[in-house]
Amino acid sequence: MAFALACSTGTTAHAVAAVDDGGQITVGRGEKAIAVGATFVFNPETGKSEPKAGTTPIVEDPNQYMADVHCRSGGSDTPDKGCLTLDCPPKTPDSEPGTPVIWRQAPKSITNPVWTDYPTVSGPTCLYDTKPENVLANIAARILNDFRQLPINPGTLQAQPFPNTLKGGPTNFYTTPKQQTFDLTILGQQVHLTATPANYTYTYGDGTKLGPTPTAGYPIPQTQWLTTQTRNSHTYTQTGNYPTTLTTSFTGTYSVNNGPPLPINGTLDLTTPPKTIHVWKTEKALVADTCDQNPTSWGCPQTAK
Repeated sequence: MAFALACSTGTTAHAVAAVDDGGQITVGRGEKAIAVGATFVFNPETGKSEPKAGTTPIVEDPNQYMADVHCRSGGSDTPDKGCLTLDCPPKTPDSEPGTPVIWRQAPKSITNPVWTDYPTVSGPTCLYDTKPENVLANIAARILNDFRQLPINPGTLQAQPFPNTLKGGPTNFYTTPKQQTFDLTILGQQVHLTATPANYTYTYGDGTKLGPTPTAGYPIPQTQWLTTQTRNSHTYTQTGNYPTTLTTSFTGTYSVNNGPPLPINGTLDLTTPPKTIHVWKTEKALVADTCDQNPTSWGCPQTAK
């Protein structure tokens, strides 16, 4: 999967910002702002736009975003009312006070758009940096590395039946994915990061694999283990012991000081420790007695090799 993430700054003489072909942002009266663009896809299951995952066709997020470091409302000369009451005190006695900002959005398709407040961010927030117009770009430059250092749980590989299965019969593999969140401090800013499992690769240990696929799979009743072929099922053609693994590919989003969720330009692939599947074969024979009648009869537990 891939995301397109661009952060840029600049100045010119217009009231509010728009990103030009060179990636620069134009704002009025020497004001500065930070713009962020992203690539998203529509998920019909959740009804939301989400970062691109796996082989899902991509569509462009129609909006662009900025953190208005002058905290003005709609590009007017009147500061946002929240800016008048927002206090961004120094984090330490030796540090500088923070800078109030308002997160805004606007359609990419409109030249010199009217920016509106990002709907999920209530009121102004603070940026803490000697050059607040640069801090978002600096975080964007390092966020992938921070993402890949997090203690993200790769999930658990499950198989049915397990640990023993039959040659020639379906073995159902699945995992139970979990979204995970983390709160970090990066360059003095509070960053909320969300890791979302997006694609899975099942390695069956016999030289074959499934994936990457967005299908996590699901458990089935025990009565269906030997008869039901799921999308994630695998049929072993030879007996033996096979080390199986699951690789989960995580996408990430992050928000800075309660700003909008921005996509991380890259993925994190985590693989579980191997689980050994023992593949057996079945044999049939006619016997005269049951195991209760003759415990040493062929096929009874006492005679199993």
